[in-house]
Amino acid sequence: MPSSSNGCQTKFGNHLSAAAPRGSRRSFSVAEGPRGRILLAGSDIAQVLPHQRPVNMMFQNYALFPHLTVRDNIAFGLRRAGMQRPEIDARVAEMVALVKLEGFEMRKPDQLSGGQKQRVALARSLARRPQVLLLDEPLAALDKKLRESTQFELMELQRRLGTTFIIVTHDQEEAMTVADRIGVMDGGRLEQVASPRELYEAPGSRWIAEFVGDVNIFEGQLASQEAGRLLVSTRDAGTISVAEPRQPIGKTILCVAIRPEKVKLSRRGPASDGASAHAINRLEGIVTDVSYLGGVTSYKVKLDSGATIRSAMANTARIDIDAYSASQRVVAWFTPDDCVVLEQ
Repeated sequence: MPSSSNGCQTKFGNHLSAAAPRGSRRSFSVAEGPRGRILLAGSDIAQVLPHQRPVNMMFQNYALFPHLTVRDNIAFGLRRAGMQRPEIDARVAEMVALVKLEGFEMRKPDQLSGGQKQRVALARSLARRPQVLLLDEPLAALDKKLRESTQFELMELQRRLGTTFIIVTHDQEEAMTVADRIGVMDGGRLEQVASPRELYEAPGSRWIAEFVGDVNIFEGQLASQEAGRLLVSTRDAGTISVAEPRQPIGKTILCVAIRPEKVKLSRRGPASDGASAHAINRLEGIVTDVSYLGGVTSYKVKLDSGATIRSAMANTARIDIDAYSASQRVVAWFTPDDCVVLEQ
């Protein structure tokens, strides 16, 4: 594991992604270290030579041999393992069909597209049927459209084979799409390992909340606690009502995190009865920026306090007559359950 020696485990057949900001020492190694163990199916493989472990790796730059054909690239590791020719031929044919490269067997890497090279590298890394496959930013070299389609192909391939995939990536969307679990790393240390939903909706720290996706953060102090709610007094948003977290809060200096899609905009605020009116958090301000992104429209609202809050609202109608424009006065509102309270 990374030099900080904090560990992580994943089940067989799962897809684990390691996401990290650039330059944060995100190396995710399966190698012998000064301490700790590498357990695979209950056995410690730390003392097993790397080339003898049931683990393989797909490199970021694919590392294809330019002088070898597609077929020979895929067969390279099988020959090194001492397999017989008939077995090699059968396995290569299986891998070629698996990654849908029939008819390309005799081409050289310089005769392939970026997506085809990626498939050859994937086939070669799977040819020896490893129990665990490590992938170092496997889709980084592909354009956006091809990367998105390949993500789902990679997921389907992993499900069919039942091989454990561990992906290292800077692309949060890629990690959220393909992984069963995500490990967020900073400075070579795993900060949190969780499912994509838990990581996004229940981040373990302010740093993770800000790193994973977009978020509004309001710093404040715990004012009171009542009926499953915390009241947090903030400078920029007044008193915010927040659902009481599962884990007890040990500090009084807190921050409240609200994802932009949880922030709704309206001209007068939400209609509510007297019993629940106090539970809705309302912040008034002026729209300063509108960005139409197809599926959603992103808004920036300058609050009366001078702070800015971001909202992302789904475009459910083809022609939205209720869209908001710059300089328009609005009410930004959200419920206590929309908020996550984090210790500073």
